[in-house]
Amino acid sequence: MICARTFKAIDILKQEEFYMSKVLSAKNAVARIEDGMTLGIGGWGPRRKPMALVRELLRSQCKDLTIVAYGGADVGMLCAAGKVKKLIFAFVSLDFIPLEPYFRQARQNGTLDVMEIDEGMMLLGLRAAAWKIPYIPTSLGLGTDVIKYNPTIKVIDSPYDDKAWVAMPALKLDVSILHVDRADARGVCQIKSPDIYMDDWFARAADTTIVSCDELVGSAFFSQNDEARSVFWERAQTSSVVPIAGGAHPTSCAPGYGFDVSHLKIYNASVKEGGFSAYFEKYIATKTEQEYQQAVGGLEAILKLPLPVY
Repeated sequence: MICARTFKAIDILKQEEFYMSKVLSAKNAVARIEDGMTLGIGGWGPRRKPMALVRELLRSQCKDLTIVAYGGADVGMLCAAGKVKKLIFAFVSLDFIPLEPYFRQARQNGTLDVMEIDEGMMLLGLRAAAWKIPYIPTSLGLGTDVIKYNPTIKVIDSPYDDKAWVAMPALKLDVSILHVDRADARGVCQIKSPDIYMDDWFARAADTTIVSCDELVGSAFFSQNDEARSVFWERAQTSSVVPIAGGAHPTSCAPGYGFDVSHLKIYNASVKEGGFSAYFEKYIATKTEQEYQQAVGGLEAILKLPLPVY
């Protein structure tokens, strides 16, 4: 069944200049991700992850990816599906479930090549890539095992004093996938939550940025009521726009909806109850995104999920 939001999106596309439109289906957008690429995934743990795009990637044949993420179920699912060759991360957590089950399984089995770094170091790596410089010097990581277990990260001498600095290398991304509250067909993207995490740097660090959005709006939307104040990167950085209401589920997209605690508990339990293959077959394998949403209670239920309180 086509929801009212879909009809609204169709009307908006008719109003936009066709040559400017970056709107694609999830399948066509994700088709730009190829074997062996380095893929950045925006969001933070169980917050504003582009899960509809991740599900489309799970249905694809793509493999041997290097993933860069402040990870949650996105990372866990891709690891469980055997699509990850290397993981560059600061953490992988479901928040109220501290250890993401399938990421934990992959680490314990030794099936991943990993680069585990400090949260701030990863931000600097994305910034270096965005600024097109090879590294950014920082004191983050000095005197820790981050340097010991990441021999590719070098410690350098300062040309100005006698101090040593960590040279955090650029984390250049082939593709980034992000989820936002609203976007227009030109690629202007809006995030309304109090924290945009590092999505702006994921967008700028990538050659191609694919963005799913809860709502597709006309370009005039951003010229009213200070809405442009919630736009955090240039539309030129956005390569594709994929309208999918509820597309962050089961993660949150504040202020629109919270994360789905019940479903994440089902996902977490699946590691001991049939494994990821059973979860994949039930919720993802043969389903469209609309069918997936029906399987988890429907879009209306997703949009009513309460925001977490900390």
